[in-house]
Amino acid sequence: MDLAVSPLVREDEGARSFAAAVVHLRGLCAEDLAAVNRTILTAMRSQTPMISDIAGHLINAGGKRLRPLLTLASARLFDYRGDDHVRLAAAVELIHGATLLHDDVVDDSRLRRGEATANVLWGNKESVLVGDYLFSQAFELMVSAGDLKVLQILSRAAGVIAEGEVLQLATQKNLEATFDMYLAVVESKTAALFAAASQAGAVIAGADAKAEDALRSFGRNLGVAYQLVDDALDYAGGEKALGKSVGDDFREGKMTLPVVYAFDRAGPSDRDFWRRTIAEGRQGADDFDRARRLIVATRALDDTFACARRYALRALDDLARAPLNPYAAALAEVAAQSTERVS
Repeated sequence: MDLAVSPLVREDEGARSFAAAVVHLRGLCAEDLAAVNRTILTAMRSQTPMISDIAGHLINAGGKRLRPLLTLASARLFDYRGDDHVRLAAAVELIHGATLLHDDVVDDSRLRRGEATANVLWGNKESVLVGDYLFSQAFELMVSAGDLKVLQILSRAAGVIAEGEVLQLATQKNLEATFDMYLAVVESKTAALFAAASQAGAVIAGADAKAEDALRSFGRNLGVAYQLVDDALDYAGGEKALGKSVGDDFREGKMTLPVVYAFDRAGPSDRDFWRRTIAEGRQGADDFDRARRLIVATRALDDTFACARRYALRALDDLARAPLNPYAAALAEVAAQSTERVS
C-alpha cells in the first residue's frame, strides 16, 4: 500500500505535504496547543534571568511541536474531555527541549532552527544546567497530572533517551556498526519520546490496553521513520530548508544509516576514505562532498528513505487499530508525509 493512498489519509484534495499535514493537525488541536504554550511559558519562569533567557531562546525559536501534538491528538482521539493532556503535552515538549540543549553541547552544534544554538550564545555549562531545569519542570507537570502510569511512561522515556545518547557515543566512529546497532540508537534517542507522547495521551483518555498499545506502537514507528529521514537529510538536504547545518553527522563521525549502508557496499579505496574520515576523524574541506557522492552512488540514500517508508507504513497500520475520526486522519497524514519532508 502506498503511503499517500492509505485509507486513513484524506482523499478530498489529495495528500498534503508534511508541513501542511502538521499545520492541519495543529489546527485541530489549536485550543489545546495554545494552552500547552501557556503552560510552558509558566514553567520557564525563574528568578534567575538566564534560565528564562536560554529556555525561551530554545522554546520560542519555533519548531513543529510535533511531540506534544501527538499527546494532544492521541487524547482527543479517544474523546478525552479533561485538561491533564495539556500538562502532559507540555511535559513532553520540555523533555524534548532539555534533550536538545544537552544534544547541542555533546555534538558541539552551532545552528538549530535557523538560529545560533544556546551553547554558542551562552556557553556549554549554562546550556546543560538549563536543560536540567527543563527536565525538573517536566517532572513537576507529570506529577500534577496525577496519573502514576503516565508518570512511569514519560519518566521511563526520559531515561531511555539518556541511554540512547550514551549508546550513540559508543557507536560513534565505529565502522563495524550494524543496522541493528543504529536502530537501537534511534529507538532510544527519538522513537522513545514519540512512543511515550502518543501512549500518554491514550492512557490519560482511558483507552483500553489494545488501543493504548496501538498508539504506543504508532509513536515508535513514526519516530523511527522521522529520524531515518532526518539522518538522510543531513546528507541530502539543504541548510536553509533544514534550519541547521548539514554534514554535522559526518563531521562528528556518527554512524547513521546512510553511512552504515555506504561503508558496507564500498570498495577498498572508498573504505579507506570512510576509515580516514569517520573512524580516524581526519577530514578535509572536500570530504563531505565526496561522502555525499558515495552515499548516492551506493544507493544508501535511496535505501534509507525506503526504510523510513516501511516504518511509516507500520505507523499507519497501527492507527488502523484506533477509532476512525478527524484526529486519526490527521495523524495518518502526518505519518504518510513524514518521509517526504524536506526539513
